[in-house]
Amino acid sequence: MDEVMADALGEHLLRYNKHFGENVTLKDLQGKWLWDVVSTDRHDVLDAYLRSEDFFEVLAVMPESQRVLQRLHMNYEVFIATAAMEVPTSFQAKYRWLAKHFPFIPASHIVYCGDKSILHADYLIDDNPRQLRRFQGEGILYSSPHNAGVTGYKRVNDWLDVEKLFLG
Repeated sequence: MDEVMADALGEHLLRYNKHFGENVTLKDLQGKWLWDVVSTDRHDVLDAYLRSEDFFEVLAVMPESQRVLQRLHMNYEVFIATAAMEVPTSFQAKYRWLAKHFPFIPASHIVYCGDKSILHADYLIDDNPRQLRRFQGEGILYSSPHNAGVTGYKRVNDWLDVEKLFLG
């Protein structure tokens, strides 16, 4: 969900830059996680953003994801998996966000987990190579600054690439 359907990184950067009066950009993060760029004495603040009540509810929708997922939903059985166990306080906000932006995805097709290798599906589109490594189906890497140098997976840069891949 995060960094594939929802722009969590954009919100993280917005809050960080506003809070500290800085201008960290996506370009600064090429090949790195935000946590790698920010000094360790500020990691608690980054974590606090994630745990704030509204963080996951206000995330921007990734361009074209609603339209493409609606089309995919008409042709495939689509499940939304989120590694919500990393931020257990996010469950309700993520559910509300999905209901608002992707109302065509039934609640029965939303999976909260930690390790996505438990999923038995044909494909997993994810920005985190850690989640793809143990997945038994075909892992597809969704481009994000932190995975810029990662190889070994089919890669999609955006939802238009996803559309081409699955819907021709």
